[in-house]
Amino acid sequence: MSREAFRYVEESEPLTRFRDLERVATTCAAVTDAGETIPAGSEGTVVDVIKRGAAYAVEFSEPVDGLATLLPHELRSVGDAAA
Repeated sequence: MSREAFRYVEESEPLTRFRDLERVATTCAAVTDAGETIPAGSEGTVVDVIKRGAAYAVEFSEPVDGLATLLPHELRSVGDAAA
């Protein structure tokens, strides 16, 4: 990749709405990667931003313990995990 192309990638606006370790809540019922249902409003932590925000891997511990891959419209921010 040329330096000019790399600079463009660095300076371009990120597509992501959420970032790693951000606390989020589901806006609708969802399903974990293992097939368990997560109720709407369940809170979890973003553990991976997929394709610059096209989707997010979110880890949940309550009411279901699991990992789910969710789209941006299926999530809303509830604050940082460190806060």
